[in-house]
Amino acid sequence: MAAPLLSLKDITLGFGGNPLFAGINLNIYEGNSICLVGRNGTGKTTLLKVITGLIPPDEGEIVTQTGCKTVYLPQEPDLSGYNTVTEYIAGAFDKEDNDKQYLVEMMLEEISLDGSLLTSQLSGGEARRATLVRAFIQEPEVLLLDEPTNHLDLPAIEWLEKKLKNFRGGLVLISHDRMFLNNLTRATLWLDRGIVHRNEKGFADFERWSEEILENEKLERHKLDRKIEREKHWLRYGVTARRKRNQGRLRRLGDLKTERSEQIAQTGSVKMRATNGKLSGKMVIEAENISKSYGDNEIIKDFSIRILRGDRIGIIGSNGAGKTTLLKMLTGDIETQSGHVRHGANLEIQYLDQKREKLNPELTIKETLCEAGGDNIEVQGQLRHVMGYMKDFLFKPEQAGTPVRNLSGGERNRLLLAKALARPSNLLIMDEPTNDLDIDTLDLLQEMISEYNGTVLLVSHDRDFLDRTVTSTIVLDGSGAATEYAGGYSDYIRQKQEIQKQAKISKKKSAKKSQEKKSQKKTKLSYKHQRALEELPKQIELLEKETAELENRLADSSFYTSNPQEFEKTSIKLEQIKNTINEKEEKWLEIEMIQEEFNKT
Repeated sequence: MAAPLLSLKDITLGFGGNPLFAGINLNIYEGNSICLVGRNGTGKTTLLKVITGLIPPDEGEIVTQTGCKTVYLPQEPDLSGYNTVTEYIAGAFDKEDNDKQYLVEMMLEEISLDGSLLTSQLSGGEARRATLVRAFIQEPEVLLLDEPTNHLDLPAIEWLEKKLKNFRGGLVLISHDRMFLNNLTRATLWLDRGIVHRNEKGFADFERWSEEILENEKLERHKLDRKIEREKHWLRYGVTARRKRNQGRLRRLGDLKTERSEQIAQTGSVKMRATNGKLSGKMVIEAENISKSYGDNEIIKDFSIRILRGDRIGIIGSNGAGKTTLLKMLTGDIETQSGHVRHGANLEIQYLDQKREKLNPELTIKETLCEAGGDNIEVQGQLRHVMGYMKDFLFKPEQAGTPVRNLSGGERNRLLLAKALARPSNLLIMDEPTNDLDIDTLDLLQEMISEYNGTVLLVSHDRDFLDRTVTSTIVLDGSGAATEYAGGYSDYIRQKQEIQKQAKISKKKSAKKSQEKKSQKKTKLSYKHQRALEELPKQIELLEKETAELENRLADSSFYTSNPQEFEKTSIKLEQIKNTINEKEEKWLEIEMIQEEFNKT
């Protein structure tokens, strides 16, 4: 077996008190595609920083194969110090690598990013795409990605998936995007209470596997509790006569108690429940032929929808396509230029904004929740002590005085949820609510949405989250068109493919009718068509043989490492040949159809 690209041996790290993790052993091999999962705060990001050398461990060692390059993409990358996007990306090269500038331009075009943009004016999505380009052009052997899909729109996420599927090195990936993890990973690391568990299956198996581990732990705790009870019974009734001879057994009981007390309890779960307001009318929002433009840029054009009480509506589209604009038009925060929007009766709206603008960075957690002062907050129509409500969202009592500006992205999002869900509502507007949330919290958010009595409008790039929550999906294509599809993201993809399939069939039928009209004056195939009918099958057969040979060559794991440039050329050639086969098959089919018509006459 080949040597690992990178190895962690008995790694321990702590920041006072109990270690964050201890005794971690990990090997990363070429071709590994590993997801690192765990609750927020368990140390996932810290572990990546240890792997890349940014944080030295307290104990243990990291061994890297000679010549192995490791690239780490942090959750919140820093682009300061560079004027433009191109300068930032090119900054990854040494001076002698100036000839690689063409790679920068090629990949920027691939991901639709303007290299002349100023780094100081980039949106979250543009900054994320720039950092991904910088990571890939360094051609690392080990790639460490921390929440790479944050702020990316769906086209960019799909581009990144394709890129990572073709990555031949070792990949370690932190993400809350279930579909992203399911599509990419073939092994799972679960960082839980300082221990790293490894499963040689991808994230799709995580739920079954993690539940099995927790059930085994529960059984072991039960056995330990029973053993302690037996020891207590013996002490109570048999220790007096044999006190001097059985001090060892006393010590054993003390050891058992210590073991039990030192067992780290499972991290608690967020207790998430929305405060339901008055029942809204059956009709919540009705929009008819609404439009919005900024100059010559059409954002929404002639869009109509009727939203009823209890609907869960997802909104998707590329960054800048107008998702947030559509939300604000539907809620009346932005006026339409044409058409009209009508609201039903008794609407009580709560809005979770994408940029967390409703959180004052200078206020503390307690001040944010208790806006009127004091120590209580009204939830579900009852007063609750703020410390107890904070615990529902995994905040510790000692965090009450922490300013919002010092919170992590996940903590800010949980605080915004705690603030919004405490207030009565019957229409919940959620703009990118999944950013920075761990998978367990996402599960609870999905559960809360399913139990909510009101109506939900949801903007998200998380495909799995949409599949699990929404009843229909509005898709914005960026040209002003907005189309509603029944179901979630996967349902939309199936419907879109069916529409494209039917359009292709219709196109072929039209082409056939057109050809029939042209061939009515003919009695037989032209010499050119007869020749093509004979030669095309032979040409296709030869091309298919060449395709098989190239695919076998690319399947050789040593090909990429021994000659990456030739591997890239071979991949491009294979794609070109497949396109040629498709073209020749289409041509052959077209001539066959003409031949059939001649045979009928």
